[in-house]
Amino acid sequence: MAETPSSMLALGTKASYFELDNAHKFGTGKVSTAQLAGSKGMVLAFICNHCPYVLAIADALGEFSRDYSNSGIGLAAINANDVSRYPADSTDNMTRFAEQYNFAMPYLYDEDQSVARAYHAACTPDFYLFDKNMELVYRGQFDDTRPGNNIPSSGVDIRAACDAVLAGRDVNKHQVASIGCSIKWLPENELNKD
Repeated sequence: MAETPSSMLALGTKASYFELDNAHKFGTGKVSTAQLAGSKGMVLAFICNHCPYVLAIADALGEFSRDYSNSGIGLAAINANDVSRYPADSTDNMTRFAEQYNFAMPYLYDEDQSVARAYHAACTPDFYLFDKNMELVYRGQFDDTRPGNNIPSSGVDIRAACDAVLAGRDVNKHQVASIGCSIKWLPENELNKD
């Protein structure tokens, strides 16, 4: 299991606009950043269905989505993996995954990987929190949970960042890179990830 860290996009970066197909039950059609942006901000979680690092936090991620779904922070998970080479990450399996973990957020499919590239996403999972001005205030890990380390997943890092945003406080600038499986790039994107 090769470990890939977050790229740690610069704090203050503005959220890039996107429209992506929703594989989860929040209606049909596309979901955009404009629809996701809550009155207080937006969380994006780059995940996939098969990654052991994602599976280690999946229950807690579902709980996080339910706890914050009406907080004023918009939430979405995004799968950017090449499903032709990794069929476990297909949209049908995305729907099943979101239902299994009771997501209270859309689970979006980044088919051409343009959104992952725009956000410099590197691994699954990889988390981004934008404030009400759609400026990046947090990027990095969900918590310290890793496959096999026996640390129960709670989402303590992303929750602390969200709670700070909701309370109008500055988010702690000491942020830990997420560690996970690399995003499974399409062959034409493999050499041009950045």
